[in-house]
Amino acid sequence: MKVSILTPNFAKGGVDRAYLLAQVLKKLNHQVEILGFLFGEKIYPEPPTDLPIVCLPGGQYPQFFKTAAQLINRIDGDLIYAVKPKPTSFGVGLLKKMRSQIPVMLDIDDWELSWIGEKQYRPGLKQFGRDLLKKDGALRSPDHFLYLQWMEQMIQQADSITVDTTFLQKRFGGTYLPNGKDTDMFDPSRFDAEASRQKYGLSEYRVLMFPGASRPHKGLEDVLVALEKLNQPDLRLVIVGGSPYDDYDRHLLDTWGNWVIKIPPAPFWQMPEIVAAAHVVVVPQRDTVTAQAQFPIKLTEGMSMAKPILATRVGDIPEILAGTGFLVDPQSPDQIAERLNEIFQDWDAAQVRGNQARERCLAHYSVEAMAPIVENLLSQIV
Repeated sequence: MKVSILTPNFAKGGVDRAYLLAQVLKKLNHQVEILGFLFGEKIYPEPPTDLPIVCLPGGQYPQFFKTAAQLINRIDGDLIYAVKPKPTSFGVGLLKKMRSQIPVMLDIDDWELSWIGEKQYRPGLKQFGRDLLKKDGALRSPDHFLYLQWMEQMIQQADSITVDTTFLQKRFGGTYLPNGKDTDMFDPSRFDAEASRQKYGLSEYRVLMFPGASRPHKGLEDVLVALEKLNQPDLRLVIVGGSPYDDYDRHLLDTWGNWVIKIPPAPFWQMPEIVAAAHVVVVPQRDTVTAQAQFPIKLTEGMSMAKPILATRVGDIPEILAGTGFLVDPQSPDQIAERLNEIFQDWDAAQVRGNQARERCLAHYSVEAMAPIVENLLSQIV
């Protein structure tokens, strides 16, 4: 059958997960199309060349209603699979379901309201008028937390729910579907690590790579403090892509510029070659509610590429690695420094652990491992 995957934003914020779900569905021989809006300057990361997309410009209310109606008319799948409980994905899917009775699956890969805590929208009458009527009013944004709260209250209207962490499963129910990886695409045997380092100007460094969007809860500052403590001139933290949300990268570069190298955003298909250049993949999540709800996609990128992984004991990370990585407590630069010394002092042992991580990824976190889970859900719905 044909599955219409709805991503809330083609400029990060769910698009990585949409690409992954598309790979799983294609593995099951379904026809797939990804539809959504672009809130940003360009699509990032760029999709695989063989994956059809429908990308319409995002915008503010009320203009956005017109664009949303256009997208609804473009949805022609036998099933809708919406990524994130947002108006721009799940909301659009529910509207299409009301019109056409197409079943809607919902994938939750993050807790969107973790950013605001227990905050409630209780404005005075004047403030409500400004938020609603002014050109830049807060309620003009489809991502305003009030709308996210409404969407969360409608989650049970989905015909099926998938989640990628135990935190989300306890909160919303649904079927666990990990944030896996195409292990054929992310296959270390296809790449020469030193050639990749040379291509990206990293040959003279021992590369600690963070292949994702840098945010404060990701713990990169803890790695940089550890690098200052170690003061070993060939160590570098390499950030791939960086933050598409704000100027957090600028803060990191201004404060720890001697230890940071930033690689520009890269297409989806280029990421395996870039990760190949890493000596160690770092996933130093801080212990926040936001981090507990996440399955860091960079974790399975490192595992699939057989890289030694240095990560923190946050959320599902210890269970995902299951002894195949190097764990430290969150916000512990001293422990990070100690673990880095351990990794590089016995590099052969670190590489053995990296190979074990790939074997675990093949067994539990590959597209092949995800496919039977999705197939079972589809058989229950259709």
